[in-house]
Amino acid sequence: MRKILGICMAMSMLLMPGRQAGACTGITLTAKDSARIVARTIEWGGSELNSQYVIVPRGHTGRSYIPGYTLEGMKLVAQYGYVGLAVEQKEFVVEGLNEAGLSAGLFYFPGYGKYEAYDESRKQQCVTDFQLVSWILGTCATVDEVKETVPKALIVAIDPRASTVHWRFADASGRQIVLEIVDGKPCFYENELGVLTNSPGFEWQMTNLNNYVNLLAGTAQPRQWGTSQLASFGAGSAFLGLPGDVTPPSRFVRAAFYQTTAPTPATAEGAIRQGFQILNNFDIPVGVEFADGKIPADIPSATQWTTATDLTNRVIYYRTMYNSAIRRIDLSQIDFARVSYYVAPLDNVKKQPFVPVEIPK
Repeated sequence: MRKILGICMAMSMLLMPGRQAGACTGITLTAKDSARIVARTIEWGGSELNSQYVIVPRGHTGRSYIPGYTLEGMKLVAQYGYVGLAVEQKEFVVEGLNEAGLSAGLFYFPGYGKYEAYDESRKQQCVTDFQLVSWILGTCATVDEVKETVPKALIVAIDPRASTVHWRFADASGRQIVLEIVDGKPCFYENELGVLTNSPGFEWQMTNLNNYVNLLAGTAQPRQWGTSQLASFGAGSAFLGLPGDVTPPSRFVRAAFYQTTAPTPATAEGAIRQGFQILNNFDIPVGVEFADGKIPADIPSATQWTTATDLTNRVIYYRTMYNSAIRRIDLSQIDFARVSYYVAPLDNVKKQPFVPVEIPK
């Protein structure tokens, strides 16, 4: 119990207002073979997130925490098996895919969301924000079912002092929605663009894209200004003004631009590789989130891992700050009726050796 309490306290500190935390970036790609891919990063420069993957069998039963870190909330019974990526402890799945092809992900959302107040008389309906992904993956097969299911729960913070989050859900049809809880009420937004970052709210982020209507792929043509001839210094000048900082509004614009200007890959494999390449642009190096000399953690990157999920073929791919090799978990190879609940770290070895290139003699 003491260990669980310590981990929960670490989670609440991760999400404290004013702390530099999850600068998550999500994109969506579709291949010519109709494979649908959702990809995202997860950032936290304050400490090692102790990230794990979790295999949850059909029929597995758990329970949600309630404020105070006790397991007295909603009983969580998995009607669908799923694979999730968790942070800090196995119950806190922040990204995952179930056997029906439903994807769910949690994104940091400070300062704009507000959950309904905790009600002791409704604790059997309580689901913490950090267990909503698990609950939905075990319960729903489609986006429509997500919209029907979420209002049945009282969604509360794991710690009342902590900041809020919002969520992305996508199903095998390609439909995608964003859930934000504002003034205690769940608000759903259709996400046809397929991009998500953090604060402000999703509607504001979509409106803000209009400020960048001038951005185009390619190189600007030479122009005459009075008697002066102006010409580009090089390729890419048609999108001069694309914001390059790591704030959520800037990342939203940049993700939307890179996603919509990318060529359509022929296959799911091509879309997966393209997703990782695009999200390379959103890796956050340790140091930029903190004032000089205030870096709290000795980790390789603030972007601790990146995933790309193939909704069509039911495969999760990931790479981490410790190992850039892309690994995969194929749900079609898992018998969710027979597999045991399983947890393992994303990286068995934290420091991968440099591999020498073979030089002919």
